[in-house]
Amino acid sequence: MKIALLGYGKMGKIIEKIALQRGHEIVAKIDHDNDWEQLSIRPSIDVAIEFSTPQTAVKNIYRCFDLNIPIVVGTTGWNEQKDEVFSYCNRHQKTLFFASNFSIGVNLFFELNKQLAEMMKNYSDYNVHLEEVHHLQKLDKPSGTAITLAENLSESVNIKSIREKDVFGIHSVFYESNEDIIEIKHEAKSREGFAKGAIFAAEWVSGKIGVYTMSDLLEK
Repeated sequence: MKIALLGYGKMGKIIEKIALQRGHEIVAKIDHDNDWEQLSIRPSIDVAIEFSTPQTAVKNIYRCFDLNIPIVVGTTGWNEQKDEVFSYCNRHQKTLFFASNFSIGVNLFFELNKQLAEMMKNYSDYNVHLEEVHHLQKLDKPSGTAITLAENLSESVNIKSIREKDVFGIHSVFYESNEDIIEIKHEAKSREGFAKGAIFAAEWVSGKIGVYTMSDLLEK
């Protein structure tokens, strides 16, 4: 595949490395507005992978829609515009794959969270809360992963966000009573799991129209 990288920070560089290992070609690296000129020179782009910032993600998505380039988006922090973007994508028959977290392990963790939430519905003695820890450069708070975890619970919950040096991502869900605590936790050891998932998504979404998520990919 010919891939355009939208955002060429730490994640973009790791995605580039894994994409090249899997035989793909990086034909554009877009970090600033004037970098979009690369796409007029390289019209045959199969997919764009977006890991930029919450401030630029939506603009990048619509630019790809205008150019009929399927886009895989891992940037979070634009939740308020998500419904509008998804609706536009479906109405205009564009292609968008979005995930708050591309790690296969995290998406299995999402399913575990749903199952535990269902089991705990009948135990009112337990109060649930979430905690997420990320590196200092993480711009959105709480993380998109934490928001997804919260959305899959049957009640509104408090999310504690912590920023520390050199943390790739730790998410914990706690059920606490006066007698005990039940905890489920996922800890990322590197960024490579997120990058691999994004490449898998880019490969999987080829030839499809509409909005897709990791749930769709894992049900393949």
